[in-house]
Amino acid sequence: MSKIRIGMIGTGGISQWHARQLLELPEVEIAAVADTSAATRSSFVEKFELKNVKQFSDYKEMLDQVELDAVVICSPHTLHFQQATDVLEKGCHVLIEKPMTCSSAEAELLIQTAKRAGKILQVSYQRHFQPEFLYIQDAIARGEIGKLTSITASLYQEWKQGTPGSWRQDPALSGGGFLMDSGSHIIDVLLWTTGLTPVEVKPQLHMHGSPVEIDTFTSIRFAEGAVAGLNLVGYAPCWHETYVFCGEDGAIFYDNGKITLRRLRQEPVVPELPKSTTNQDKSFIDAILGRHEVLVSGEFAYKVVKFSEMVYQAAGYVPIEAGKEGVQ
Repeated sequence: MSKIRIGMIGTGGISQWHARQLLELPEVEIAAVADTSAATRSSFVEKFELKNVKQFSDYKEMLDQVELDAVVICSPHTLHFQQATDVLEKGCHVLIEKPMTCSSAEAELLIQTAKRAGKILQVSYQRHFQPEFLYIQDAIARGEIGKLTSITASLYQEWKQGTPGSWRQDPALSGGGFLMDSGSHIIDVLLWTTGLTPVEVKPQLHMHGSPVEIDTFTSIRFAEGAVAGLNLVGYAPCWHETYVFCGEDGAIFYDNGKITLRRLRQEPVVPELPKSTTNQDKSFIDAILGRHEVLVSGEFAYKVVKFSEMVYQAAGYVPIEAGKEGVQ
């Protein structure tokens, strides 16, 4: 069979992760790339030795001039909606980096566009393919710790120190700060592994002099009765990711990749986890080929966008869409 022809919108840091995983697949070829920076495009093409790839500064020209089957979008957040819309309307499948969009209204429209086009819309939340989080999701679903009573989810990162002057701290391109960026992955884990429905949030935001929020502390109440604390700290000296899922019959502790299952007055259990067999890019291609359904759908990613929106609105901060001024 002929290969699936992939176009890339954005050839910065995260795109290289996608390229590496895509080029491991014999069914795939990267046929074209688009980036406003010629230097970034050239560096990307040289790194992956893409001799026959076509390069564009304007992604619309790429869509018009190259026959593509799918496009991977790795651009700044506020550009996602229009770019993904244009790709879908050109008849291509879409794998889009997080967050899917910067507002729930945009997310709904994008989901409708994908359905109308009959194309796959997948969002690149990689934790859905990592054995640690698959174990947590399955254990909770199987009732290993009983009905959930509380969750604490925390991420610490040197985000403020590493992003000054970049688009990530430019509200017109980022749509928000640390919560919208790395924090989106933690919100994803919180909602996906538990299946809970947030109904009330009470956030505290700390800007640290930045035009976007850096630290966010949010208490959450879920319709199912559980409560949670979401702590996203972008002004930290290093990356550290932790979760505690407490249920009526036990708890699951996650600390930087290490999982421990605890029950009252019993010895801790460290589960043996299988090796990873897929990733966000392989699963995207497998879904295109009909090998399985879309594993991180637009409908699920909408929940992450909606939750992020709830936090910002409750804090009095409105995420900024492309070309619009926000208020805070």
